[in-house]
Amino acid sequence: MKLLTICKGKIHRVTVTQRDASYVGSITVDQQLLDAAGIIDGELVHIWNVTNGERLETYAIPAEKGSGIVCLNGAAALRSSVGDKVIIAAFCLTDEPVQRKVVLVDENNRIVNNI
Repeated sequence: MKLLTICKGKIHRVTVTQRDASYVGSITVDQQLLDAAGIIDGELVHIWNVTNGERLETYAIPAEKGSGIVCLNGAAALRSSVGDKVIIAAFCLTDEPVQRKVVLVDENNRIVNNI
């Protein structure tokens, strides 16, 4: 069996709403966005900052559903600014096809489309 690393979910071009360098780590994301992308609490995620080109890995933790919150925490907070556009992506190892979930949002981090 050959396992491939496949993108399973992506939240495309969300806006960073907060930063908290003193928090222990992670990225806090509106639960509604996580659910739509199939990303669970504690899951490894890649963060690609479209505004400044930074790329990093951390883990996702949920914020209040419908809040629109996207908050980079800990050291990750130093690699972004409030207002930056980022892509949040999660991957899985599998030998089977994966139906990727892509979530598109508006400027307030509200879902406008699921692909």
